[in-house]
Amino acid sequence: MIIIQLAGGLGNQLQQYALYQKFKSLGAEAKLDLSWFEQFEDTGRELKNKEQNQEQNKDDHGTNKTKPAIKQDIVVTNRQCELDFFKHLPYESCTEEEKTALTGSQGLAGKLRRKLLPQTVHWYKEKQMYDPELLHYRKMYLSGYFACEKYYADILPELRKMIRFPEIEDVQKRMANEEILKKIRNSHAVSVHIRRGDYLQPENAAMFGNICTEEYYESALDYMKERIEDPHFFIFSDDTAYVREHYQGEEYTIVDINHGNDSFYDMYLMSRCEGNICANSTFSFWGARLNGRTDKIMIRPTIQKNSQMFEEQVMKDLWKEWICVDPWGKRYFISCMQEKENLNEW
Repeated sequence: MIIIQLAGGLGNQLQQYALYQKFKSLGAEAKLDLSWFEQFEDTGRELKNKEQNQEQNKDDHGTNKTKPAIKQDIVVTNRQCELDFFKHLPYESCTEEEKTALTGSQGLAGKLRRKLLPQTVHWYKEKQMYDPELLHYRKMYLSGYFACEKYYADILPELRKMIRFPEIEDVQKRMANEEILKKIRNSHAVSVHIRRGDYLQPENAAMFGNICTEEYYESALDYMKERIEDPHFFIFSDDTAYVREHYQGEEYTIVDINHGNDSFYDMYLMSRCEGNICANSTFSFWGARLNGRTDKIMIRPTIQKNSQMFEEQVMKDLWKEWICVDPWGKRYFISCMQEKENLNEW
């Protein structure tokens, strides 16, 4: 049996779900483990503990003594299982007994088993962007985010059929989204995702900050203008004050409708655009992946977090059809797009 831990935000959960469906397409018995979200069930207690820790880390002048560690690998924030937001998304979750059979128990006995009898433990922890051996496993507990598109690129058409967005219940919000969707359909629409909010927090900035810079977005916008006639840019952001100040003019529409549990409708709107400019965020990666257009243009940053190294040839193989832009605005893989366009013209 393959068990995949579901963890992180919506974009990460969709990646883990995509890997789950990939294993099933290969004939493997696969299930999801949803237990990671139990740690966030008592939100009040978690926030209280966080405040206490912050107070303990202050010096006599009230300054925080600790600095964000570059080793941090995830965004520090509350999370919940969001797969059920989608309409009738099929999956099967594992039991605690099935998980324990692969990883050992959570108590002392499990720790001793993992230390003294590691050959009886079947627990894979993601350590690299792509592992060619991963899909060969048939008895393993998998934990990681599996952002690399190569794992499930071939089943994306099937995933687009499975991942169905429900109708918006709030009438006013539904009408506002339909108005944006109409505008997208009547223009050469390009989505632009600018994530700032939690990425600006000290505990997250060291790992995720200064990747999607102003130079990154300027280069990405310019490329879209070169390739798409009269593009109209739909700006999605968790910092509307910033984008309203920096993106003014008739060529921009600031989308500020969906918040909280309704935020995933932004992903749907992104998926209906002709092109997608992503942040270093798996949320907008999936806005682009769910875009079923064959002529779409997808742009992403060269790295997703500051602990990664950009290797052009590796990324060219693992992220086919994507254009990468670094923090200084340099573009990569443009030749791939030109070859595709030349082939279409021929």
